[in-house]
Amino acid sequence: MAQLPDPLIVEADADQQAEDERHAALAYLDEAWNEAVYDGLDEDCLAQAALFTAMRSLVATYGEEAAAGFAARLAERIRAGEYTVPMNRQ
Repeated sequence: MAQLPDPLIVEADADQQAEDERHAALAYLDEAWNEAVYDGLDEDCLAQAALFTAMRSLVATYGEEAAAGFAARLAERIRAGEYTVPMNRQ
């Protein structure tokens, strides 16, 4: 199976296309998330379902070892603030 790509290492030619695709994917998921919350689904439930779905897809695409390696680095990345969205102060 292929190795899970590092999000920080992208070839120059594919950089903008990959960035555009990630933004489009995030927009789709944000819309679906907001719709589910509006329909009354609990955000904790959504988060767990999203993580399960994402990990299942990574395992199917890259294999268990690559997905496990990715998951092993998550704690460090979370602590480093990679998943923290800054609050807008008004």
